[in-house]
Amino acid sequence: MDLNDFLELFIEESKEHLQSINAELLKLEEDPENPAIVNEIFRSAHTLKGMAASMGFEDLASLTHEMENVLDLVRNAKLMITSEILDVIFSCVDLIEKMIDSIEQGGDGKEDVTDVVRQLTMIHSPSKSIAPETNPAFQESAATAVEELEIDQYQLSVINEAKKTGNRLFQITVQLDEKCVMKSVRAYMVFQAAEEIGEIIQSNPPVEQIEEENFDFSFTILLLSELDPREIQAQFHPISEITEVIVTERTDEELVPASEPTVTPKSTSVQKQQQHKEDAAGGKKKHRSKSIRVDIEKLDHLMNLFSELIIDRGRLEQISRKSEMTELAETVEHMTRISTDLQGLILNMRMVQVEQVFSRFPRMVRDLAKELKKKVQLVVEGEETELDRTVIDEIGDPLVHLLRNALDHGLEETEERVALGKPEEGKVLLKAYHSGNQVFIEVADDGKGINREKVLNKGIERGLVTQNEAETLTDNQIFSLILASGFSTAEKVSDISGRGVGLDVVKTKIESLGGSISIESEPGKGSIFRIQLPLTLLIIFAMLIKTGEETYAIPFSSIVEITKIAKDQVSTLYGHRVIQFREQVVKLIFLKEVFKIPVTETKEQDELFVVIVRKGDKIMGLVVDAVLGQQEVVLKNLGGLLTNLYAISGATILGNGEVALILDTNEFF
Repeated sequence: MDLNDFLELFIEESKEHLQSINAELLKLEEDPENPAIVNEIFRSAHTLKGMAASMGFEDLASLTHEMENVLDLVRNAKLMITSEILDVIFSCVDLIEKMIDSIEQGGDGKEDVTDVVRQLTMIHSPSKSIAPETNPAFQESAATAVEELEIDQYQLSVINEAKKTGNRLFQITVQLDEKCVMKSVRAYMVFQAAEEIGEIIQSNPPVEQIEEENFDFSFTILLLSELDPREIQAQFHPISEITEVIVTERTDEELVPASEPTVTPKSTSVQKQQQHKEDAAGGKKKHRSKSIRVDIEKLDHLMNLFSELIIDRGRLEQISRKSEMTELAETVEHMTRISTDLQGLILNMRMVQVEQVFSRFPRMVRDLAKELKKKVQLVVEGEETELDRTVIDEIGDPLVHLLRNALDHGLEETEERVALGKPEEGKVLLKAYHSGNQVFIEVADDGKGINREKVLNKGIERGLVTQNEAETLTDNQIFSLILASGFSTAEKVSDISGRGVGLDVVKTKIESLGGSISIESEPGKGSIFRIQLPLTLLIIFAMLIKTGEETYAIPFSSIVEITKIAKDQVSTLYGHRVIQFREQVVKLIFLKEVFKIPVTETKEQDELFVVIVRKGDKIMGLVVDAVLGQQEVVLKNLGGLLTNLYAISGATILGNGEVALILDTNEFF
């Protein structure tokens, strides 16, 4: 077995377990006497330890084992959770995460764990205790490990039902090498291998003792499997530090139920037991949904292939309209319906819940609040909201900046909040929700809000606005000035913020994703940073327009309205051509002039087509020669030779084979 084949799966599942551990530790901090939370953390840590050991990352397995020892004392009510113990466990989790990152980057996952291991050991073993191997009670339980296991009435009914479907019952005794250092890890690997070929009915010693390494160097399990003894033995060959595996089949004559039920291992879940009961009653197994993990690169490739299909579909639709052939029209119409369904399916496959990003923030906020000496409650809503994977991968860093800004600048110091009559615990809300084909993510706080005059004065000082313009700006437009590059009103620079970087990075990143960001704030009440994002970046609805001989596509998400105006409606204000639109003065941009398109028309038009576009709460008019209609277009990258083109975000191939550039209207503002 080549373990490299499973490396990617190991990394992905390890991150999921770490994510779960972090989330549950935060719950434990709020509710330290809840045993269910401790059990959940212990299970994740135990699984992570076993996975690391099976992949050969012994340092990682050993470190996790030390953390597991502490958790075991807590779940058995032998140790009370304190903030100091939690800090050590959090440090351990951070180190484990660092080791997994090292493995992901191609390293060996080795880190200096001395200090953390020392702290963990001081918690679970303040003085040297009797080793399990020399414990008399342990010796007694180990002596029974190779004896024939007794079976209770319930287990007997499960076995009899399983035999109807071709399963046989085997008793498997595993002998470990006496030099084995981590017996529980090897035992875990045995259990894992056994569950791949059948179902474990029970073990001796019980699983709890094996997990605690409270056994000698051998243990026994009862396994239901369709394989023969030789195939079962072969399943355990890849596991190192095993000296012997004895597999014997238990016959019907030996299956006499014991008067008292034996302990079933944890690997047989409650769901499994319930399923067996239903199987015994109904004679058939329940249907279980199945899923597989797919590399995102494969989904990207699938999407690229489908985008070519969309282009060809557009071409066929044009040919069909011109040919006026009924059979061709019917075939194209059917192909359009099928490809539309296929498109929805592929896009749904790429959708990922924002919970994948949101889950890392509670821990970050907790650590940052302790550093700032502030009491903070993070409320997360809408984690089930879905976004395309390409957007999910990019949205994390902007949200980090916004949350750090909310904690450092938004929330007042504890003493100040108390003096203002506010709860001493500040509240930060992280919320996601759908609206049409857009996703909104909000970061809100109940802090002091943004000082309008301070921001405006800084904006005038920096030359971002003139004194005349300042008089016409709305509050939200003034607040948006803090998104400018290098803008900062912080009176002191800290490691967290105040250097004039961060929010401009947020704005740039959001706009590169085809989105926008707006700000609302009220003095003394707090602020809301609202991000608007497209569901997907790959296939978009766009309006095709013509200017000169060139065709351009404008994303629907940017368009407010399309109108036609007479030339004499155009005025000049402060050197800019403008029109009066819906009781607003709207600046005009003539695309012919921007892109230096040669004038081919000889007849001068009396009317102008104007596409009203928006960015946040600002609007602007793009003057074009003609509006061709809406179309679903595939966004294509322009490649490395055409980078940083003004107001161009990409290109698409139209049904007639022509290339149309896709406008990034944000650049015009």
